[in-house]
Amino acid sequence: MVLSFAAIYIIWGSTYLFIKLALQSFPPFILAGIRFLIASGLIFAYVFARRRWIGLQWPQVRNSMIAGTLFLAIGNGAACWALQYLDTGFAALLIASQPLLLLIMLRTLEKQMITLRSALGVILGMTGVYLLVSQNELVSHANHWLAVGILFISLLSWGYASIFVGKAVMPKDHFFNTGIQMFVGGIFLVLSSFVFGERPHELSEVSSLSWLSIGYLVVFGSIIAFTAFNFLLKHVSPEKVATSTYVNPVVAMILGWLILDEHITGQSIFAAAILFLGVFFINVNKSRKKI
Repeated sequence: MVLSFAAIYIIWGSTYLFIKLALQSFPPFILAGIRFLIASGLIFAYVFARRRWIGLQWPQVRNSMIAGTLFLAIGNGAACWALQYLDTGFAALLIASQPLLLLIMLRTLEKQMITLRSALGVILGMTGVYLLVSQNELVSHANHWLAVGILFISLLSWGYASIFVGKAVMPKDHFFNTGIQMFVGGIFLVLSSFVFGERPHELSEVSSLSWLSIGYLVVFGSIIAFTAFNFLLKHVSPEKVATSTYVNPVVAMILGWLILDEHITGQSIFAAAILFLGVFFINVNKSRKKI
């Protein structure tokens, strides 16, 4: 349990940097599709060699396919596209608002009650998001606001998937569950690259840094961290899993500043503090039954 939380806290925080580096040589949907197809191939090779697929039933496979579409095809694919036009720290802080959206979705879809503490958390969190996105000095590309909108679509898809997985019958083998989700997500993303007319670079033009970044995303970001994520969703509430949003933005901002020379404003730091305080109020002393 501790190692799984460490994986989604630290490793996922670093993936923003490696996605940004890989995007220097790959279009977003092709990048994400390659990443998940390679990872799923490695997982399936291990699973079938160990015969860990025995006893798998169609409803479990179907639910894994749905989860893979929501988590990876839509959720991760949209985030990769948005990172073309957003700084890694800025994007990570926006993604930190996921517990706010998850709270609203649970109230709307599951009719769960919202406590006064959680309501205060929503107000603080939305204030932090406003302070973050209202900084004109961070608008460095014409598609900035479109990217922000696409990123929120990613959050909605990821949040709904978290609720779905928490209730659905999934493969008991978390590793195989991860493989199915990544295979479906990878196929969907590769097809999307054709639909949107992405053109892959010549292999000779792909930098060694981009290949290394894909290798890191496959092994650490996909196989290790996403398997840990699926494990946690079946053992703790989705709201607790979403607490990774406390740590991910901090890791992303530090790495973006150190390696990509991204600018961190005082308002961003203040917005992060307000946002994290709101997320804290939402997640503290909660159960699956009452928020």
